[in-house]
Order: sequence, then structure tokens, then C-alpha cells
Amino acid sequence: MSAGTIYGLGLGPGDPDLMTVRADRLLRGARHVAFFRKAGRKGQARQIVEGMIPEGACEYPMEYPVTTEIPLTDPAYNRLLSAFYQQCTARLRSLSDTGEDVVVLCEGDPFFYGSFMHLYTRLTGHVPVEVVPAISGMSAAWTATGAPVTWGDDVLTVLMGTLPQDDLAQRIARTDALVIMKIGRNIDKIRAALRQAGRYDQAWLVEYASMPGQTVQRLAEADGRVTPYFSIIILHGQGRRP
Repeated sequence: MSAGTIYGLGLGPGDPDLMTVRADRLLRGARHVAFFRKAGRKGQARQIVEGMIPEGACEYPMEYPVTTEIPLTDPAYNRLLSAFYQQCTARLRSLSDTGEDVVVLCEGDPFFYGSFMHLYTRLTGHVPVEVVPAISGMSAAWTATGAPVTWGDDVLTVLMGTLPQDDLAQRIARTDALVIMKIGRNIDKIRAALRQAGRYDQAWLVEYASMPGQTVQRLAEADGRVTPYFSIIILHGQGRRP
């Protein structure tokens, strides 16, 4: 019996219309569908494909043991997640060993800060694995601002809001165009870093890019607000143009 293939299926930024033709075809023909979610939640990836999963397909929610309950620096954080990913890998491998293909739903692109990467490194070399790339959330965010993010020779930098403030500020000051992700509870630190770099007034805040409830505004206009999980900060480059 041939082993089944595990597909890391990129869903794009949130609007089902922005999924690739290949992702749509694989999903609509799937017999087994796995997806990540917080305990007790439906899961954003699962929500995106509501109504698209074939009737009778088996669904496998993979519930994180921890998200923001303990700091990233706590040794328990990596220990819990490592064990979780190992359990998920074992389940997927058992399905593959019986010849079954499995579609793993991935928000955005599977190879861009996605949870599927941790499964991929554990699965590859043992069972067939294919990654279906997708439009990233940051692409939807800068498009929502209505302005190009890079011109000519502009350098684009992608930063995580989890970095220390001084590190953020130094990197912000050195780049032309900028995307900041993983904002959430880091928003005050990010604001301070942008001010430290002298670029606070250039920043845009995009919430729920391409999803219902999308908002686009200058970050300064949202001062004092708590940003949702699906938020991205954009700074546009102003480089060479004809």
C-alpha cells in the first residue's frame, strides 16, 4: 500500500476567494482534514473554509496546549509545544501509513510563521508531504492600505512584535518598508519602538485583513486601543520610481 500524502494547505489571508485553485481543489476532494485551534474554539483556519469541506470528511482538530498563558521564555512553553507537535505528527503519520491523504489547513502561507512548519520538519523524510503556498496575510494588509508597499530598490523588513524594544527600534530605523506581525499584547512596546525610530506617524494598522470586520487606519488614530490577534502594522517604502 502506498503511503498517503500530507498536504500543508495554504488558505491565504482569510477571504476564501483568495485561496488558490489548487488549494480549493484539494480541500473539496479531501477525506481527512486537520486544523489547529485554541482549546474550546472553532479555529480560524476552520472558519475560513466553512461550507467547503466535503460531507462525510473526517475532521481532526489539533488543540494547542498553550498559547499566551505562559511566557515564550519559560522552558515549559517549548516543552509543551514540542510534545504537542509530536503527538500531531504521530496521528498524521498513522493516517498516511494506511494510504490516506490528509489536508492540514494553514492560515496564510504554510512556510511563513505557520504552525504547519513544525509538523513538516517532523514528517518530511518519513511520509510524502506537499506544501501548497498561498497569499500571506501581510500582502492582504498592505493591499488594504491602498498604496504600494515597496518602490524601486526599497528594502522590506518583516519584524515580530515579540522582539525587545531596542531591537525593534534599530531594525525599524534601518529599513525602507516594514511589516510588523504578532502585535497583540506587544502593541505598547511596538508604539514605543516606532517613536524611538522616528517613524510612528508613518505607520498604518490593518486589522482582519481581507476578513469580515477589516479596518484600516493610521496607527496614531488607534492610540490607546487594544489590537486583536489578526493585526498587522505597515510602513510604506518611498523609493525610486519613474
